[in-house]
Amino acid sequence: MTSNNDPVVILIVDDDDLVLKTLNVLVSSLGYKCLLASDGVEAVEVLSNTSCDLVLSDVLMPNMDGLELLEYVREKHPKIGVIIATGFSERASYADVIQAGAIDFIKKPIDQAELEAKLARALREREMVRKLEELSLSDSLTSLFNRRAFEEKFAKEVERASRQDYPLFLANIDIDNFKEYNDMYGHGEGDNVLVCLAEILVECTRHNVDMAFRLGGDEFAVLLPQTSATQATEIVQRILLKYLEENYGKTTLSIGIVSCERDEKIELEQDLLRMKDRADKAMYEAKKGGKNCVVCRI
Repeated sequence: MTSNNDPVVILIVDDDDLVLKTLNVLVSSLGYKCLLASDGVEAVEVLSNTSCDLVLSDVLMPNMDGLELLEYVREKHPKIGVIIATGFSERASYADVIQAGAIDFIKKPIDQAELEAKLARALREREMVRKLEELSLSDSLTSLFNRRAFEEKFAKEVERASRQDYPLFLANIDIDNFKEYNDMYGHGEGDNVLVCLAEILVECTRHNVDMAFRLGGDEFAVLLPQTSATQATEIVQRILLKYLEENYGKTTLSIGIVSCERDEKIELEQDLLRMKDRADKAMYEAKKGGKNCVVCRI
């Protein structure tokens, strides 16, 4: 889904050039950005190179028809909704296309008011789904990504870093003496510590590059892609110093940071466990070394 500041992008697919041009004018007049394709094959090419929010496709087309395109979109681009348009109701009924995975169905000739209503509803529903997905990946207290999000994004980042050949670092962060602080000042004050650390993680990391997570309790993690060991260490040291400035009693931070270089000899899932275990060990090494420090293991 595009961000709130970007125009909604709709891919229109139809082998009739006149219909394609007419729908382009019609959909554009509703304030949406249009992409055009003359059949399913061309639509696949467009989708591979450009992000979009919805696909409005005819059913009967040469090379790759609308139902085949629908199957492709469901498999390769599951977050993109597909509306099927057809003048041949006997070829594909409403039940057929919905059962196949389309989010809606519209008959030709297309009525402008009906199309406007269906597009608006489809986009409204997609936005609701997007917000629910965001909530499911967000920590309710700190608004950072949660553990579920970490598991998803860590795997993707490791694969991307390996594929594009750039360095990736994982930092595990634990608040020292947090239980004692909680017991002394109460859980409300303890929550303030967690929120403050979350704000520091966001402040000290690179916007839209690094990713910060609350794994649970007083455990946090940061993913640092496309950075050197020196730069990654500087970032987490900045986090440590910034936290100390807040002066939350005897609490400090123990941070373990490791490189996440893919070992192609083992399965990805096993390799991810190996990386996370190394980060945990580096963090516990920091604790055993007196706490309030950073341990980096390349």
